[in-house]
Amino acid sequence: MTGTQRPGTQRTGTQASGTRDAAARDTAVRIEAAFRDAGVTGFLHAADIDTGREVAAGADAPVVLASVFKVPLLVAFHRRAAEGLLDPTEQVTLPAGDRTSGPTGVSALLDDVRMSLRDLACLMITVSDNAAADALLDRVGLDAVNAAAAALGLRETVVTGGGRQLFDDLMADAGASGFPEVWARLDEPGMAARLRALDPSRTSRSTPRDMTRLLAAIWRDEAAPPDGCAAMRRLFGLQVWPHRLSSGFPYDDVLVSGKTGTLLTVRNEVGVVEYPDGGRYAVAVFTRSLLPIAVLPQADAVIGTAARLAVEALRRTASGR
Repeated sequence: MTGTQRPGTQRTGTQASGTRDAAARDTAVRIEAAFRDAGVTGFLHAADIDTGREVAAGADAPVVLASVFKVPLLVAFHRRAAEGLLDPTEQVTLPAGDRTSGPTGVSALLDDVRMSLRDLACLMITVSDNAAADALLDRVGLDAVNAAAAALGLRETVVTGGGRQLFDDLMADAGASGFPEVWARLDEPGMAARLRALDPSRTSRSTPRDMTRLLAAIWRDEAAPPDGCAAMRRLFGLQVWPHRLSSGFPYDDVLVSGKTGTLLTVRNEVGVVEYPDGGRYAVAVFTRSLLPIAVLPQADAVIGTAARLAVEALRRTASGR
């Protein structure tokens, strides 16, 4: 029976596409259920870096970047260095009395610190050092960060400032003198709505889809020259607290590289999951807790759960299962 296909022997392109679409929708439903069970609102985009296949759950929603703003800053730094507009080995002094506050890295030290721009970039990513990030931002320039994002097609990504501005905005909006006071007052009626730092229309912002596009560009050596992209990938692999995305991939042979973001009720992580068979997947997960609780382990854990559901779906699709 030449030219006749027996039922069930082979999918046509349209049928295969429909099956993939249905599987992606089912995965999105499971991811959204996981977010609800964890007590958060969540948004996710995951993409196969080499084929473009994707899983989306609110992937185009505007989200608060928090410390994830350090990723486009890192990209802008390497692009400026490649253009000869700054020297990565340039030494910068961070005086003890004039540094952005924070619990890690230079932010937590008591004395003056002098180090290179590239070492500041390392601390900015590996331990999310706020002082290092702001010093680097001062040297790179806010306009350069947003210009780099625009050049890479990240139309929904805008960085409005660094850690110091974020802190100042929080204190001004809450009428507080420190984070403990903000936490104590966070459940007051209307308080959360007053905080610019929690409103993606009034702070550094992006979408999950923009962030996976940026990560894919780094992993494909398109965000900067190849040596710059390799340097960035190294730093993401050295992140000291890879407990969110990586919790979904507890395998010795799977590499998870990423950058977290945490601010009050916001918990995020963006990163890349790489398998020994060559599969590599950019994942961006952004969440917002429904309750003003500083420690909420299930909100951290669901980032890994959601990422695993998405990546496993992409791998099933690739294998035809």
